[in-house]
Amino acid sequence: MDYKNTLTTCVYCGAGCQIYVETIDGQITGVWPAKTHIISEGKLCIKGWNVTEFVNSPDRLKTPLIRKEGQFVEASWDEALELIASKLGAIKNESGPDSIGWLASAKCTNEENYLMNKLARAVIGTNNIDHCARL
Repeated sequence: MDYKNTLTTCVYCGAGCQIYVETIDGQITGVWPAKTHIISEGKLCIKGWNVTEFVNSPDRLKTPLIRKEGQFVEASWDEALELIASKLGAIKNESGPDSIGWLASAKCTNEENYLMNKLARAVIGTNNIDHCARL
């Protein structure tokens, strides 16, 4: 039996609570709060306690899907990212950078949301970015 506790960050909001994900033989069996972490202080919200439930869901997407001839088919990450970049570039060239909008997420870390802002403003050239936690 291969038992592990892996320290990681909860994905449900931007607070950054740290958790230990417990695994046995590579299968997630539980979650424990990090007692000494400055944010979680040994506690978790209901979302944190259930953060791993999606991992083994049969509905979970594990590879990118792209539309080919009206059907979604699995693609490599490189193929999907190349398609996204080319489509965004075409939209920007045809309609201007402000025709593209971005929605960030409270499920991302502050660092990830910062990078989304940089991508929208510096790469695409738009200020059209919003975040669900601004309310």
